[in-house]
Amino acid sequence: MTVPSPYADRLSRLPVSRHEVEVRGGITAYWEYGPADAETTIIAVHGFRGDHHGLESVLAFLPEARVIAPDLPGFGETAPVPGRTYDLAEYAAWLTEFAASVAPGAVILGHSFGSIVTSAAVAGGLETPRLVLVNPIGAPALEGPKGIMTRLAVFYYAMGARLPERLGTALLRNRVIVRVMSVTMAKTGDRALRRFIHDQHDTYFSRFSDRDVLRDAFVASVSHDVREFAPSIDVPTLLVAAERDDITPIEAERVLATLFDDAELVEISGVGHLIHYETPAEAAGAIRRFLRIPVSRGR
Repeated sequence: MTVPSPYADRLSRLPVSRHEVEVRGGITAYWEYGPADAETTIIAVHGFRGDHHGLESVLAFLPEARVIAPDLPGFGETAPVPGRTYDLAEYAAWLTEFAASVAPGAVILGHSFGSIVTSAAVAGGLETPRLVLVNPIGAPALEGPKGIMTRLAVFYYAMGARLPERLGTALLRNRVIVRVMSVTMAKTGDRALRRFIHDQHDTYFSRFSDRDVLRDAFVASVSHDVREFAPSIDVPTLLVAAERDDITPIEAERVLATLFDDAELVEISGVGHLIHYETPAEAAGAIRRFLRIPVSRGR
């Protein structure tokens, strides 16, 4: 990372420590932010191609909570188990075992692809008092406002998987293509913030372990959405949605909220699929109110 975070000062005040735990035959790396004795513990699951760094900007505005942020298997510092197919069922099983090992009973939070993983896990029996979904995937990706772009992405990941390994991996890590993705998703007119967003994607978007796990995760991300699991989720759920999201239009998010037994929808204007980078304070405020986290003086 070469561009300083606009939220660096807040992040610097958070205690953070790195840990590892064995989950489903592999070692999961995770980071713990905030006070160890906090009343509220959150497990935060990042989105597709990213790692735990992606949610740090939101965590910077939740200093009163203890947040546990793992890297999904195959991304960041968590290696996949050789020979295993990382479909949605596998990621949901991984999260369920991880939560039981590290923080049973924690609030579960998922962003983007993480919203699908967390919803599948909670619907499948992962116990949590509350569920938080940021930029939830509330409709099939191929039907979103950028359906054509998604179809191009399907072709891109298919080519990455079919080409000779060296060429395919190079294509999937191509910085120009990563930048196009970043430019497409960013909505802010703030040049400094845009530079930060692009640098985040340049730095962390290609830290996948291999093209096979990336292909598996991509297929899972476009083959499922939160609607499948919402009717089976009976815990209070918060949806933090963006009015300009290119992946799930806000109208679909409004419909999604009605599918849960108990859901609250917070809409953030002027932002798209990068709430966690562009409006982290607003997202954290909605999360704090939903979880009833008091604001501590001096933080």
